[in-house]
Amino acid sequence: MIFSYNWLQSFFEKKLPKPKELAEVLTMHSFEVESVEKKSKDWILDIDVLPDRAHDCLCHLGVAREIAAILNVKFKEPQTAKLKKVNGKIKPIQVKIQCPRLVPRYSAIVIEDIEITKSPQWLKEKLEALGIRSINNIVDLTNFIMLETGQPLHVFDYDKIRGQKMIIQQSKKGEKIITLDGVERKLEKGALVIKDEKELTDLVGIMGGKSSEIDSETKNVILQAGNFDRRTIYLTSKQLKHSTDASNIYTQGIDPNLTIPVLERTYFLLKQLGGGKIVQLIDMYPKKVGPKKIKLDVDYVEKLLGVKIPKKEITSILKRLGVQGTEVPTSRLDISIQEDLIEEIARIYGYEKIKASFPNASLIPPEKNLDIFWEDRIKDILKEVGFCEVYNYSFVEQDGEIEVANPISKKQKYLRPSLIPNLLKNVKENLKNFEKIKIFELGKIFFGKQERKMLTGLMTAENKTINVFYQVKGVVDLMLKKLGISDIWYDSYQPTLEQSKIDIWQKGECAEIKIGQEEVGFLGKISSGVVAFDIDFEKLAELASEEHEYRPISPFPTAIRDLAILTPQNVLVEQVLNKINTAGGTLVRDVDLFDMYEGRELPEGKKNLAFHIVFQAEDRTLTTKEIDKLMIKIIKVLEKEPSWEVRK
Repeated sequence: MIFSYNWLQSFFEKKLPKPKELAEVLTMHSFEVESVEKKSKDWILDIDVLPDRAHDCLCHLGVAREIAAILNVKFKEPQTAKLKKVNGKIKPIQVKIQCPRLVPRYSAIVIEDIEITKSPQWLKEKLEALGIRSINNIVDLTNFIMLETGQPLHVFDYDKIRGQKMIIQQSKKGEKIITLDGVERKLEKGALVIKDEKELTDLVGIMGGKSSEIDSETKNVILQAGNFDRRTIYLTSKQLKHSTDASNIYTQGIDPNLTIPVLERTYFLLKQLGGGKIVQLIDMYPKKVGPKKIKLDVDYVEKLLGVKIPKKEITSILKRLGVQGTEVPTSRLDISIQEDLIEEIARIYGYEKIKASFPNASLIPPEKNLDIFWEDRIKDILKEVGFCEVYNYSFVEQDGEIEVANPISKKQKYLRPSLIPNLLKNVKENLKNFEKIKIFELGKIFFGKQERKMLTGLMTAENKTINVFYQVKGVVDLMLKKLGISDIWYDSYQPTLEQSKIDIWQKGECAEIKIGQEEVGFLGKISSGVVAFDIDFEKLAELASEEHEYRPISPFPTAIRDLAILTPQNVLVEQVLNKINTAGGTLVRDVDLFDMYEGRELPEGKKNLAFHIVFQAEDRTLTTKEIDKLMIKIIKVLEKEPSWEVRK
């Protein structure tokens, strides 16, 4: 907001620092001054008043008080005149407030026999210096008062108020008002308005209505200084996409005790500008707001700021800020606790006087949060193997057990019972641009009155002929091993009665992931080409360990042999792996399934499994004869199963 240097000077007998020096003082103690520019015989300061002080410093009076407190100089309060009502010829205005919660205070004076003229030169100059065009003495005066005190005023032509009734109410949806700028505005439900017997006469807190506008024929006026609900003014301004200086001030909040003093100031100037007499005084203030009482502990000031400020100086600073004893003025809406007072003391005292020093305290490292630790570890492992993390909303369109009371949309009506549905949507959208998808999410699911944190990943193949089931299984194996979890095995998936109703896994291509006897999740194919793992993160975090057992790398070479076996389609790969490992003993270092085929070339109901078998000894190089002997032993064990056939 821009301020006039000459106007600020008018509040002081003593000469203020030069404009640029004053800007430095304000920047160091109150608000940043963004620019200082000379304009004719004046200087204009562009002061960035912070939101927490907008209620009392978006005006010259507020900034002048700040200057007086900082410089510790005497400050002149503006002259006022007591509001004395006299008998008049016109009827009293009847004011009715239908929404008292939105109108904490409503003050107004009715003035008879006023004269509408051009404004005097001093008033024109003050307004024009701040970019405001002069209209007439009454309108100019309301603008002047708002810029001086921070209290918006509005003036109505008394004789244009039909039935001498002013009803303050909330608008109905679709109601219209033509405002002073000649624009017809269609209102939403809930805007604060004033209505006479026939039509809307004021869009409260934003702009007056054209129907009650002051003109050269005006003889009697209603001068309004109200205190209105900031939220309502803000919402109306946003809905209409129109803001004014008044609405900007109202949305920050104003001291309700400001209305009468401002009317007294206005009437003092009005007697010089347009005459008239007060024939009615209206002041509706049902719940009076008094000063807040905050007790200040002087010892705590030193403890919090790290510097000892003499008690005498603390008392002086608070007095200059308007704090009397323990009472904080109602104009300071930003002060509510002791720490707020101490902050005020510090900035007026001067932050530059508080010397920098190292803190004198022992640093205690926080207790390790294992949930966060294992979350980060799992994310790193999956990212290393090419998975991308995604974040989805915790809501789904259907199938959830828990319905949201106030959903964002119809498509987000329930809390998700699984991470899979939203991940499938991610896959569907991303397949438009990518041939292969590898994604995972770590988040909460909701069922019954419980919630669990789950780790779910999805992977697709580049084409439908590739089965990525065992690739995903390999990812799960790697992740669990890197988490220090052993005794991993896979069991056939047996859904419970409840699970069978919402079963998403394809029969024959899904498995339960088990650690010891503990089931931790599922692995399986959901649809053609899409394979998922769904693991209970909380169980993983309990079973994971930072301790790992390492085996030294053998200095002796490995030998790899391939083996293919024809089995019935219902045979699990795990069954074959177990027999190979048992037969090969300690010399079988690893067994990997590298191909699984089911096609027309094979007998009906059969599948072909192909394995790499890795042999290695820790104390010698294995000979071809030893490896051949082991292979014969493995084949014999496998062929003991009557329906299995090793393909040579």
